[in-house]
Amino acid sequence: MNYRVVTAFAAAAVLLVLAGTASAEGTFEGRKKCYNCHKSEGLSWKKSLHAKAMESLQPNERKEAKVKAKLDPKKDYTKDKDCVGCHVTGWGEEGGYLIEEPDKFLVGVGCESCHGAGSDYRKTHRKAGEAFEKNQKTTPRSKLVDAGQDFEFVEKCNACHLNYEGSPWKGAKKPYTPFTPEVDKKYAFDFEKYVRDDKAMHEHFKLEGTFTGDPTPKFHEEFQKKAKPAMKKDKEDDKD
Repeated sequence: MNYRVVTAFAAAAVLLVLAGTASAEGTFEGRKKCYNCHKSEGLSWKKSLHAKAMESLQPNERKEAKVKAKLDPKKDYTKDKDCVGCHVTGWGEEGGYLIEEPDKFLVGVGCESCHGAGSDYRKTHRKAGEAFEKNQKTTPRSKLVDAGQDFEFVEKCNACHLNYEGSPWKGAKKPYTPFTPEVDKKYAFDFEKYVRDDKAMHEHFKLEGTFTGDPTPKFHEEFQKKAKPAMKKDKEDDKD
């Protein structure tokens, strides 16, 4: 199965931020802010298919897939509002990607595409991290939810991967993606499978245990069992 094509051409533009567990709405800031404390995840993400999502919209990229979906392989879709939304971060939301002023830290399906706009919960992360480093004091995970972090992001994935006419997902709406299972079976999307695909998402690294309690992310224990040691916090800028 061609995972690159499945991910890169998952859908046409729809709003990525849908109803999840988050109870607050922040502003999108871009992955640079996330990398300051999650450098390992950031470096792994750069190699992922989500990181390269925008490249597939460029002229002469993924020619065969575009032809099968009845798209012009020579056309530049990077400014097409019916396509861009599922290839960038925060489309149509405050602080999110703009065609007129593209921010390189919002190109690709980045951290906030899954976890929600980070302006508020990033502050909670920072304060909790400082408290944990100082005296091993933990913070309830519910505080992250209150600040807008999403731990159940299946709907955000569905909003792009299952947004086609006749989709089993009830939230499907125009503009639909032309990349459907009818075009090719590889476009059938199984969240339970792809959330475990490090090539599509990113590798997972050991967390310090700063946050405790519910809601516990569905795959938290599974991912942490196989997680690698993380790099130390790094304040250097992201070198995209």
